[in-house]
Amino acid sequence: MTITSFSFPTAIKFGIGARKLVADHLREQGCKRPLIVTDKALGALPVLTEFRSLLTGLDVAVYSGVFGNPTCSQVMDGAAAFKTHYADCVIGFGGGAALDVAKIVGLAATHDGDILEYVWDHPQVRSITNALPYFVALPTTSGTGSEVGRSSVVSENDTHLKRVVFSPKILAKCVFADPELTVGLPASVTAATGMDALTHNIESYLSPAYHPLCDGIALEGTRIAAAALVTAVNEPNNLQARSDMMMASMMGAIAFQKDLGAVHSCAHALGAACDLHHGLANALMIDTVLAWNFEAIPEKFDELAHVCKVPGGGRAFVPWLKALKATVGIEGGLASHGVTPAHVPRLVDIASKDICHQTNPRPCSSADFERLFLAAM
Repeated sequence: MTITSFSFPTAIKFGIGARKLVADHLREQGCKRPLIVTDKALGALPVLTEFRSLLTGLDVAVYSGVFGNPTCSQVMDGAAAFKTHYADCVIGFGGGAALDVAKIVGLAATHDGDILEYVWDHPQVRSITNALPYFVALPTTSGTGSEVGRSSVVSENDTHLKRVVFSPKILAKCVFADPELTVGLPASVTAATGMDALTHNIESYLSPAYHPLCDGIALEGTRIAAAALVTAVNEPNNLQARSDMMMASMMGAIAFQKDLGAVHSCAHALGAACDLHHGLANALMIDTVLAWNFEAIPEKFDELAHVCKVPGGGRAFVPWLKALKATVGIEGGLASHGVTPAHVPRLVDIASKDICHQTNPRPCSSADFERLFLAAM
């Protein structure tokens, strides 16, 4: 497999071995002291040791304080590590959580105030006025597509509510998308992150916002993920399936520039109230929400069924999706994953306030969210 170069929305080096290009790239940019931002689990694994060994000629430090749903304090701790190392660039290495933190470590290190003051809906939101350190990203999962996103989602430390820093300035200058980095993922993580990628593509396509460019990307991303996910889960060393899922993940994140929907509002609530993994939360809600959305846009479900080669047209798409989840090991409802009816009032409150459902194809009230969460139990 050769390395292919293209730019949408940022420079991307995609293919087996892309990670080996990072050191030369940083040296070409004049960078000498990178800070690798990663999570606790990856920080202790051989995959990071191997990657670090490739960064010859660079003075490298590692911040591996990211864990769970990323928090604002993890960003500020990463910024402190950046300053301590006198770093001149940031390498994001990991899944969505590590990359979301990595995107804004440089922002927090070069600007005053707490990172929460830079979230888009802060009443006195601060502007990004200073130059940001050079930032490159290497995804090690195929789910969020955070490596190509211009937003960082981090949780408040006390409430666990997800907040968003949004700016094209935090985009990676270059993405090194190496499917080989995902080979060691457990089947359960491959499944959950893969469902996240699929959800991004599907919800972006179903959004009523006008964006034909993203519609085309979302449909193709859906097709690729639908064809590759089961193989990626069952054959972890299958590099073609891993490559396809990494591409579908990036396509989903590019497509959701168009916006998302109520599945994500529910998933954000489940992450905040129940600390569920984001991809798993999407997977647990997607068939319930899409079944409810069907009557608003049946023709779009026909198109989704077509690209996923689902016999029976649009009405068969949601049952097919539910069967796909079971095939990759995601079974049961919310109750099987620790969510109880007692959680529902808080879940409804958080989901109702979440911005994503504003572009759901069907308007979603608090009463609707209550029914959806209970139906997904």
